[in-house]
Amino acid sequence: MSIVLTPYWAPDEGIQKLKMEARAKAPAAPGLAPPVFSIKAQLDRTLLQLRSRTSPIEKYTFLAQVKQADVEAFYKLCLAYMPEITPIIYTPTVGDACLQYSKIYRNPEGLFISLKDKGRIGNILRNWPLASEARISVVTDGSRILGLGDLGVNGMPIAVGKLSLYVAGAGIRPSSTLPITLDLGTNNSSNLSDPLYLGLRQRRPSDAEYDAFMDEFITEMGRVYPKVLVQFEDFSTDHAFSYLERFRNSRPLFNDDIQGTGAVVLAGLLSAARLVPIPRNEHRILLFGAGSASVGVAKQLMSFFTITGMSEEAARSQIWLVDSKGLVYVGREEVADYKMYFARRHYTGLPMKDLTEIVKYVKPTALLGLSTITGAFTPEVIRQMSQNTPRPIIFPLSNPVRLSECTFAEALTHSNGTAIFASGSPFGSEVIGGVRREPGQGNNMYIFPGLGLGAILCRAKNVTDSMVEASALGLAGSLSWDERALELVYPRIERIREISAHIAVKVIRAAQKAGVDNSTDLKRMNDTRLLEFVKGKMWNP
Repeated sequence: MSIVLTPYWAPDEGIQKLKMEARAKAPAAPGLAPPVFSIKAQLDRTLLQLRSRTSPIEKYTFLAQVKQADVEAFYKLCLAYMPEITPIIYTPTVGDACLQYSKIYRNPEGLFISLKDKGRIGNILRNWPLASEARISVVTDGSRILGLGDLGVNGMPIAVGKLSLYVAGAGIRPSSTLPITLDLGTNNSSNLSDPLYLGLRQRRPSDAEYDAFMDEFITEMGRVYPKVLVQFEDFSTDHAFSYLERFRNSRPLFNDDIQGTGAVVLAGLLSAARLVPIPRNEHRILLFGAGSASVGVAKQLMSFFTITGMSEEAARSQIWLVDSKGLVYVGREEVADYKMYFARRHYTGLPMKDLTEIVKYVKPTALLGLSTITGAFTPEVIRQMSQNTPRPIIFPLSNPVRLSECTFAEALTHSNGTAIFASGSPFGSEVIGGVRREPGQGNNMYIFPGLGLGAILCRAKNVTDSMVEASALGLAGSLSWDERALELVYPRIERIREISAHIAVKVIRAAQKAGVDNSTDLKRMNDTRLLEFVKGKMWNP
């Protein structure tokens, strides 16, 4: 059964709406299909057509057309060619899709709710044709898309792409997904002057107006979609933290930029630490970049130390932050409140801005980049990292590739091949010293599908910190023996369904321990039976 959403004009209401049309795949009548036709050959044909496109954005729009025409064929292609398809439907290509969204737009793939809808948000939410089937919603306001800034309503491909990965990576049913873009204006002058821009042509409102809108939105989501798990995506730094704290206890909700990124980095660091010949409590972690994602990562990385018995205060002392003005410490001017938890309390020197000097001072064993500053990890920085530890952990996590703090080749070259590397966007393998090395990719896709699946299956009331931590531990424990032998930081993406099922079990157990689960039947299953149950719930095209 293919579900087609067709836009139509409702004259009585003066608005465009969507109607759902279910189209069964009946065999073609004689003469209406070629004499020799098979679904497998058609998939091969589709792949050939995809590869004939010369640019990533052409491939993106082609796959969008395939998805609309035949959703099962689209996901068969995703599952069969995951490493090739994922960078097209999500990072890095989705960034270009967002930048060009108002130019390449053809059909609605999600729900748009604007500031003008204040007071009737519930009615707008009920217009989604598949409302009764919805179980997972990715919600963005487009105010901080990847490293590209405020893109306004052009952020919709982020929500659509993330939900495609929920389907491909964890077997969430396509009909259960609900992409939502909240249009609260944009401060991007290019959008405001673009005659094709699809969003409101006004600047973003005050925080008071923002808060009132979000309060109504979350309240109505609870009324219209009581079974839906909400994932916040790409909100501006201040709003990302404030809305996570404001709403996380009122319904099942998490922020992937803060919690998902933190979990995938924690998992990578746990894997990398196994390759470094020093005790866990002697690691020192330096984060370059101190936005919402970075501080979220720092908070999650506390678990790197506390799960071994270290106190919270001792764990915090092993983590340093660097923002655009240098090392973050108490007493320095212009340190935002959300960074203060990790501000150094005993630093009394002059402001320290140069990253090489900061690395010399801190002597970190792990350097993480979330700055979106291309080339910030210079050869000098990488060489200095190599003096601190025999196996420097270097994770340039900024997206897309062009904003990465360094490349895989640079990390290997300037560390004499000793670096343990993972990035936010994909890099190719490299040969150094006659040995082919494979880079890790700290893609949130490893975390959020399994986290979401587990939360949905146990009908979690909230998404707790312990559930997020469980997803990280589940990912770190999912590497196969051959992957560990190759010193991989993350498992191969081809195994994503297996990984997501493993993570979902860990998340369900954490929810049960925290007492936030509603599916009490799952408590009676042992882990083997629960894993079978999770796999049995995964949708397959």
